[in-house]
Parts: sequence; C-alpha cells; structure tokens
Amino acid sequence: MTHGIVVFLGPSCDHITAREILDAEYRPPARRGDITAAVNAGATIIALIDGVFFQESAVAHREILAALRAGVRVVGASSMGALRAAELDSLGMEGVGEIYRAYREGRLVADDEVALVFDPETFVPLSEPLVNIRATLQQALEFGVIDAAAAGALLDAARGLYFPERTYDAVVEAAEGRVDPGVLARFAAFAGEHAVDQKRKDAVLALERIRDLAGCVEPVGSTIPPGAL
Repeated sequence: MTHGIVVFLGPSCDHITAREILDAEYRPPARRGDITAAVNAGATIIALIDGVFFQESAVAHREILAALRAGVRVVGASSMGALRAAELDSLGMEGVGEIYRAYREGRLVADDEVALVFDPETFVPLSEPLVNIRATLQQALEFGVIDAAAAGALLDAARGLYFPERTYDAVVEAAEGRVDPGVLARFAAFAGEHAVDQKRKDAVLALERIRDLAGCVEPVGSTIPPGAL
C-alpha cells in the first residue's frame, strides 16, 4: 500500500490525472465492506470519492465510523464520498468540495444528484450527473446564454429524466416546448464547449487535500459517542 493511502475512485476523475496529484493505492468505486478491508490492510488515510449506489450495497455508515474510531482519516468528496461526509462530518469524517457543502447545507438532498452510469472497464461516464448539469446551467446563466426562466425549465427537464438517461442532448430534447428553440440551441452549444464537471473539480480538491495531509498523518481521535457504532 502506497504511504498507507487508499483512494476509491471511478468516473469522477481519470486515474492519470489523479496519480499526477497523489501517489496512492487506487481502488474502484467502493462497495459495502471495502472501507473495512482497507482499514484491515493498514490504510491510514482513505479517500472515499466514488462508490456504488444502485448496483450493489453501498458503503455503510458503520464501517466509516469504525475506521474513524481506529484513527484512520476518512475524506469524502464528489459523489458517494460527499454524501457520506455530509452525514458523518460531525463524527470525524472530513468533507471537501462544493457538492459536499451543498449536501451539508441541505441545498442537495437526493442521492441521484450525483448518480450516473459509466463503463465498468474504463470508468468513462456514459451519462451526466445532475450536479454537473446544475453547475453548467448556473454558468450559462451567469454568461447570459440563458435567462432564469430557461434555466429553471431545463433543470426541471433534467430532474424528470431517470439518471442513466441524463445527457445534455436528452435534457435539451426534454425541454422542447417549454423553452424557446433558439435558447435551447444556444444552451446545447454552450454545454458542448463549456460544460462544468463539478464532480471532477471536487475529486481533484480531495486528492490535493490528502496530498497535504500525507506528510503529517496523526490519529484523529474518536469524537464518536460509544453508542454510535
């Protein structure tokens, strides 16, 4: 294990970029039991970025709490990690990035905000997570490509799609009849050139945070009350 650091990473950031930022042991999106296995293998820092949602059992709160109790730093961001960090930051898990903050503050609630489908071999995303669509709509609004009414209608259209079907083309098609065709064309062109990948941004921030922590790892000490496990 590289420096005692384990990173669970899939489609949120390509592994070439990740390895340029942080020398670590990279494992695929976490399933239930994977955090426990990493702790048992000697991990001292765990980055939970990507994890399975609907395909298999998701990472359990209990195993993260057990890792924290054992003095392992657990950092979450971007996807499953952001969700779990928002739920467990008061007990010692560290959250990083805008998506984590949005869940923590209640601006995001649903799991499907970060859900997507991806190629299981390459981890290349095959759909667009709603958090990225939100960020792209906000940027298009700020740049004057669309107005607030169009942004709202496009977001509603995206919400109405099942998460594996969410792509910018599908969102634009779903918004037909609710948004002026010229506005839809402008947004489609904007998204094609300037789509915001918020999940990737947050994953990079998490990797940079762990790189900073790596030289000064100390047991965080348990803030978990005895009954929490």
